[in-house]
Amino acid sequence: MSELLETKRQTLVQLREQSEQGGGEARIEKQHSQGKFTARERIERLIDPGSFIEFDRFVTHKCTSFGMDKNKYLGDGVVTGVAEINGQKVGIYSQDFTCWGGALGAAHAKKICKIMDFALENRIPIIGINDSGGARIQEGVESLAGYAEIFYRNVKCSGVIPQISLIMGPCAGGAVYSPAITDYIFMVDKTSYMFVTGPDVIKTVTHEEVTKEELGGASTHNEKSGVAQFKCSDENECFERVRELMTYLPSSNFRKPTLKHTSDPVFRDNNKIKNTVPANPKKPYDMKEIILEIVDDSHFLEVHKDYAKNIICGYASIGGIKVGIVANQPQVLAGVLDIDSSRKAARFVRFCDAFDIPILTLVDVPGFLPGTVQEYGGIITHGSKLLYAYAEATVPMITLITRKAYGGAYDVMASKHIRSDINLSYPTGEIAVMGADGAVNIIFRNELKGLEGEAFDKKKAELVKSYEDQFANPYRAAELGYVDSVILPEETRMRIYEYLKMLKDKQVELPSRKHGNIQL
Repeated sequence: MSELLETKRQTLVQLREQSEQGGGEARIEKQHSQGKFTARERIERLIDPGSFIEFDRFVTHKCTSFGMDKNKYLGDGVVTGVAEINGQKVGIYSQDFTCWGGALGAAHAKKICKIMDFALENRIPIIGINDSGGARIQEGVESLAGYAEIFYRNVKCSGVIPQISLIMGPCAGGAVYSPAITDYIFMVDKTSYMFVTGPDVIKTVTHEEVTKEELGGASTHNEKSGVAQFKCSDENECFERVRELMTYLPSSNFRKPTLKHTSDPVFRDNNKIKNTVPANPKKPYDMKEIILEIVDDSHFLEVHKDYAKNIICGYASIGGIKVGIVANQPQVLAGVLDIDSSRKAARFVRFCDAFDIPILTLVDVPGFLPGTVQEYGGIITHGSKLLYAYAEATVPMITLITRKAYGGAYDVMASKHIRSDINLSYPTGEIAVMGADGAVNIIFRNELKGLEGEAFDKKKAELVKSYEDQFANPYRAAELGYVDSVILPEETRMRIYEYLKMLKDKQVELPSRKHGNIQL
């Protein structure tokens, strides 16, 4: 009996070893030679050591076409299971490129669906490590069905558990749509690719010649398309960035974010930013200087760093309270709102709202970007997305106007009128329909008509100064209750912390409806 038991034990050990070999030593070496880790190595490098519990290790496909019945790998080209990151439980799957190039078949898809269902039922985040050439052609429509089953679960999980995609190799065809639905996409420079159709097909159909890197590389999707939120120099950096992001996210929408440890005193003066906002309203400055001074330990995790740089989005904590930060960036396009920045900020605001993360908005916005390119591109529709996102948000929202807040952009950037809870301003705040120069040209056009040269310049300067004295300050809005308090820059951190504490139990009753109809 003991010999039989030992034989069975040896069989299990051998099967485990076989499953760990994936497509074999030669293919593993090829993976390593390209600067890429294997599916299992990626999981081990991402998670807390020793925390991985694998599911479905011995699953194989059932396809018999094209000789596939003679070509099987234990696990069917994907490793799935549960683990911990920073002590937080997560569901995880990692595609194995050494097995048919990570191609997705029916059994492969079922494994992914199973871990996604497990994550949703247990309210834990799901992380997908993608490295696949696409659908397994030999399995035909079953592969397509598998993709659709994954997409359906992505939508079910949306807003319930955080979904994170790591693109660690090719991600082509139908495979791109699962990451596209998830909350955050990480890509690795020079080894990650995402595209609906590859360069060869494009050349055949449209006669365009383009490289994989130009078409769907990490730089393309982080800087131009906005498809991905994080670009990493190598796979190790990617894992570190994911672990960093996870420190700011709750495990689901059922759980409030926990406090983040910090030894940074809450009640410290922000003297570094006393003179950050220039006296000249046309002079640019770096909004990140204000952000880094008021957050804990000067630590700010920026999201979508390389895309639509005229707006800043990211995570930090203030007094240990985790917040999402949205801020205009006067250094880039004067912080103006355009199509890309509106889309970028709207998606970030909606994520924060879905997972109960308070939103701090720092405003220095001259308006929406004018021009035919923006109008033809649908700035009206895309700009309304940011308006919609803020107006539907029920999380605690604090808005600080550092300088300009002009026109419709003032309304959109979490104004009191769309139900921001606390609206603050520095003494340098300017809340008006437009800048003084443009306003004078409209209001006093008749008085300026006929004047020329020095007389024109003198009269206009007088009118501009008069307008600025009356409107280029936050006090008219404060008189009307649109600004709750005018604060000094050096007291920013302590005041925001006090308001965050005050708002921690905020509750908003929404009208009953299936869902709103945001302009997509």
